[in-house]
Amino acid sequence: MTAPVSLNIRQQSILGATVRHYIATARPVGSEALVEDLRPRVSPATIRNVMGFLEKSGLLFQPHTSAGRVPSDTGYRVYVDHLVKPSEERARQMDTMLSQKLDPEGYSLEAILRGATQILATLSGYIALVTMPQTMVVSLRHLQLVPVDVGRLMMVVVLDSYATQSILVDLPVSEDADINEQLMEQELQILSNFLNHHLRGRSLTEITNLDWSDLGRQFDRYADLLRKALTDLNHRTRDSLTSQMFVTGVAEVLRRHPEFGEVEQVQPIVHLLEAGQDQLCALIFDGEGLNRDRRITIRIGAENPLEPMKSCTLISTLYHCGEGSAGSIGMLGPTRMVYEDAIALVEATAGYLTDALS
Repeated sequence: MTAPVSLNIRQQSILGATVRHYIATARPVGSEALVEDLRPRVSPATIRNVMGFLEKSGLLFQPHTSAGRVPSDTGYRVYVDHLVKPSEERARQMDTMLSQKLDPEGYSLEAILRGATQILATLSGYIALVTMPQTMVVSLRHLQLVPVDVGRLMMVVVLDSYATQSILVDLPVSEDADINEQLMEQELQILSNFLNHHLRGRSLTEITNLDWSDLGRQFDRYADLLRKALTDLNHRTRDSLTSQMFVTGVAEVLRRHPEFGEVEQVQPIVHLLEAGQDQLCALIFDGEGLNRDRRITIRIGAENPLEPMKSCTLISTLYHCGEGSAGSIGMLGPTRMVYEDAIALVEATAGYLTDALS
């Protein structure tokens, strides 16, 4: 985004120093507090003049007449767009933690995403949000039919996202129940192998529209049941994958940040995290406003469309599988956020998850 005013080098320097000082202390910043922060040194009178200009430009404001100044949402926006460089040290730290604690070869995708969410929240001190892969076309990777009891089996499906779904199937009552019980396990294994050979890599939508008479006479009694089960699974999977999200760090952010010290401020955010995950998923998966240089979206304060987040900053980006986007990563905290660290941590997490999926 473009700065609403043109700032010279000194004005940029004083704006940056004011934002950094306020982020560190959570207290309004006066001119005297910045004298030691600025190199080369600038007199308090000059700093006051510049801060006055920044206030008139809408980048700073005074919460009280006798207080110092704090950044506005617009001030943070100028700071993030023009004055922030993501911390390479924090990115390396994140890479090291993820590599040491999570092994893509030894963990399920769900375990990797859950672990990455926890590490991101711990290192940042903010709320971490990671969605399961959201693909427009969900394909079958593996299918297994498992006998549960007489007349009942479970169909376990592994999708291309490595998410696992299962559904129970009731078989029609047969006069040869004893024989069926003896032969069912062997028969279902043969059928599982047959189905994997013919269905692996196909989308669930395509599978539900197949001509199941091709299964052959010995599997005729399963055909309608399996087609119905896969159709149900297709609808259920499509709904659940678009909204499943891991959320970690709520207690920590409430403990660390005075902005969330009042119950009235906290309740709407907690309610959103509990009951509004569909809205949050759609928001952090939306690339509108993406910073193309960093491939990241930063929504500050009033830029957030959801009312409970108007006092927050949401940083989000996508992780990928092959050429397409798979899922999203978000970080939610107060606008008084250490942006250099937060951006670096979110980007590093996205890079790790992209590598893990590949």
